[in-house]
Amino acid sequence: MITAIDTSVLLDVFGPDPKFGPRSAEALRRCISEGRMIACDVVWAETASFFPAGEAMRSAMVRLGVEFTSLSAQGSEMAGAAFKVYRHRGGRRQRVVADFLIGGHAVAQSDRLLTRDRGFYRAYFRKLKVLDPSLDT
Repeated sequence: MITAIDTSVLLDVFGPDPKFGPRSAEALRRCISEGRMIACDVVWAETASFFPAGEAMRSAMVRLGVEFTSLSAQGSEMAGAAFKVYRHRGGRRQRVVADFLIGGHAVAQSDRLLTRDRGFYRAYFRKLKVLDPSLDT
């Protein structure tokens, strides 16, 4: 089982977020016990921005067992198609393309996505299995 992870869950754990941190950490442990954890370019970059240096972030990701995997061409194309649907539905364009890239990566390169932003991903990536640590999963 391959689980892609969204930035929100990583920041809950690294924060640590008092409200979501414990559940996110538990969900992360469960997913790791069931297989591989991967993070795409976007998640890696967003997470790195919260650390004083890249080495500190890489070390933390290694300790968690999260692997870096680049976004594939197929995942990028899925992200573009989903973003197009968003715009046609009247999307305010305030949602950044990054979330679509994370969703495309998860659909193309994993079995599921661990995120607290389940509504967005379910709306634009219907085939994606979404795990929300803020709920009892």
